[in-house]
Amino acid sequence: MPYKTALTPAHWSVEELTRDQSWIYRIDADQAAHLRRSVQAAYDPARHIFDYGKDDFDLGSARDVFAAAFAEQAQGRGVSLVKGLPREGMSEAEFELMTWGIGLHYGVARPQGKASQYISAVRDAGQTYRHGGGRGYNTKASLDFHIDGSDVVALTCYNAARSGGMSMCSSSMTLHDRMAAERPDLLELLYQPYAYSRQGEQAPDEAPYLLCPLFGMREGRLFGRLNRNRVNMAQRLDGVAPLSEQQWEALNLVEEIIRRPDVMFSMWLEPGDMQLINNHVVLHSRTEFEDHEEPERKRLLFRLWLSTPDSVALPPEWAECYKSVEPASVRGGIRGFEWNDACRAFERRQADALGMRVAH
Repeated sequence: MPYKTALTPAHWSVEELTRDQSWIYRIDADQAAHLRRSVQAAYDPARHIFDYGKDDFDLGSARDVFAAAFAEQAQGRGVSLVKGLPREGMSEAEFELMTWGIGLHYGVARPQGKASQYISAVRDAGQTYRHGGGRGYNTKASLDFHIDGSDVVALTCYNAARSGGMSMCSSSMTLHDRMAAERPDLLELLYQPYAYSRQGEQAPDEAPYLLCPLFGMREGRLFGRLNRNRVNMAQRLDGVAPLSEQQWEALNLVEEIIRRPDVMFSMWLEPGDMQLINNHVVLHSRTEFEDHEEPERKRLLFRLWLSTPDSVALPPEWAECYKSVEPASVRGGIRGFEWNDACRAFERRQADALGMRVAH
């Protein structure tokens, strides 16, 4: 099959991201102060996050900054960074609510695990990454390159680690280009389904694993997805066909390419940063970290998975992963064990507010 794809800003190299940093946005001090006051005025510890709407959070003139950053991840390089969010004078709970409130303006949050949580605290909770139920966000381990289960992942940084915890990202579009040039025979295998473990977080109507290719096309657009740890874990599950020697070779070449110095971009997330990543065109990872001793200084980020109004149609082969592959639809996430009528009602309200469609 032909593997020539149209070059887009998402086909970037490290040199390009370093030279042209227009993907980095900044909120000034006045905008940050306005945002802090807005969040603190809305904050009510007795109020469930589902009970907030986007009108509860006045972003002020920072709205334009966030809108540009979200447009960059959707239509540009697939990664953007907003610096200068208010951190000083904000409690953990207020900072988390700020993350939630920003998300309400730009998408529908998706559940992220067996607890059906719609926002996650990314911190070392002493868990183990490389086992059948492991998730990277609650460990301090170095992570494999992966995508998250949504159109967009937003990470806000409240505290950085004492050392380590560097964020890395690589363009899956550039990966595709390199594979096409170097080993088109192996690239062909990546258009075939691979099994991914659900890590024991499947809903009652879901199998323990799903099948999905690493690359797909729709309407002339290229899409990529990878979670090597989940592919590895799926090989331990009953009913999953063993990968062939050539399939392993393809995965190993993927890992080698996305860690090349000219492909893998590294950045430190600092307190007050918000990183946005389009999971369909950019893979991300993190190095191992060592934390502070003091509880109030320990590494802490907040993570949102979002479906967005400007999302595009996905490859039909990805329907099992996202439930819906149609544009501007509420899709993706991990429904988990606690997904209920309250979750459905929130998703419908938020979709209506943004003019999106709900699949369920």
